[in-house]
Amino acid sequence: MTDREKSVWEELLSKLEKKLKPQNFKTWFKPTQLYSVTSEKLTIMVPNDFFKKWLDRYYMGMIRREIAKISGHEMEVDFILPPKYNNIKKRKNVGFKKKRSVSRLNPRFHFNSFVVGNNNRLAHAAALAVAQSPARAYNPLFIYGKVGLGKTHLLQAIGHYITENSELTFTYLSSEQFTNELINAIRDDKTTAFRRRYRNTDVLLVDDIHFLAGKERTQEEFFHTFNALHEAHKQIVLSSDRPPIEIPTLEKRLQSRFEWGLIADIQSPDLETRIAILKKKAEIENMELPDEVATFIAERIKTNIRKLEGCLVRITAHSSLFKEKIDMNSVKEILKGILPEEKPRPITVELVQKTVSKYYKIKESTIKGKKRSRSIAFPRQIAMYLCRELTEDSFPEIGAKFGGKDHTTVMYAYRKIVEQAKKDEVLSNELKELENILKTS
Repeated sequence: MTDREKSVWEELLSKLEKKLKPQNFKTWFKPTQLYSVTSEKLTIMVPNDFFKKWLDRYYMGMIRREIAKISGHEMEVDFILPPKYNNIKKRKNVGFKKKRSVSRLNPRFHFNSFVVGNNNRLAHAAALAVAQSPARAYNPLFIYGKVGLGKTHLLQAIGHYITENSELTFTYLSSEQFTNELINAIRDDKTTAFRRRYRNTDVLLVDDIHFLAGKERTQEEFFHTFNALHEAHKQIVLSSDRPPIEIPTLEKRLQSRFEWGLIADIQSPDLETRIAILKKKAEIENMELPDEVATFIAERIKTNIRKLEGCLVRITAHSSLFKEKIDMNSVKEILKGILPEEKPRPITVELVQKTVSKYYKIKESTIKGKKRSRSIAFPRQIAMYLCRELTEDSFPEIGAKFGGKDHTTVMYAYRKIVEQAKKDEVLSNELKELENILKTS
């Protein structure tokens, strides 16, 4: 690498680092190397095929823009793999024992049954890359997210993929199981057999690793197990409900090792993804789920995929047992007491102003203004009355939101509408209609 090439590469990395979150820069650009740079083309060497596809899809535009700023003109950008990568792929699992391990996996937890959305795209892609090329993509792979978002599904999908596509061994367990087996091994004086079991596997999948917190002897044992596997180029995949740095009382040396590879988070799914999950699960169960029913459930359960699936299981069981067609009425009855009640939108002064303005066909800005013509002042007084009736705001607070009017103005408006509604049936009906609109909007 010439001094000029080195200078261009370092300047590019510096610009990218300023634009990206530290974790993203560390994950996707630290492992890359400059292969070559000419006046027309920048070639970057990346660790593996998964890296190449991810950078091409999500960062190509940014790389092109920044290299164009440095060079003064647009340049072609290409990614290449290390020469040894293709040789590794051709070798038939050299260094891995060709034997199977027996693990209890959920038969439903495969990659093809995992619904991918914006909330989990990175975690899914990384898990698949690890399954396809253990210890060559990301090691360790650390997946974190709240309960019920699919971490266990991805770990077990890796196990299923290995079972179906290779002769590697793998071990899947929770950190609680690891702790309990260690306790039993110490009690029965079988720690050597315990270590042999976990340090001789090709792929170690540990769920809920955060439960190691506070267990000093277990952390000590897992630290040495981790080192033994990593040094032997065996794959480690961990899941947690939080990133390593946030796991309380986790030893610093373990935290550091958990951060060696890729950390991928899973967020709560958006509405479209939740609907897709329900439709996918219904398809697997050979159940016809109407779109309005899927939307109804997805709108009420927003953060836990297990709860979504639990609702579907309940509906399926009820429909099968009682031979009932699935529709909105039956679903509301079946899931009564399970789905959270839909919370009404809080009524605010701003919402009242917007609703009254629309109802009387005047501009929202005028209702907050100083015009005193009856066509403006009367709707304004109605809005002030509704604000006092339907919000928690005081007279002074309401006045402040109507262009800084004095609280006595709001009090006058409120009393005027109260008195007039007693005599004017049309006004009384309009107030009822407006209240209904506000409470159901």
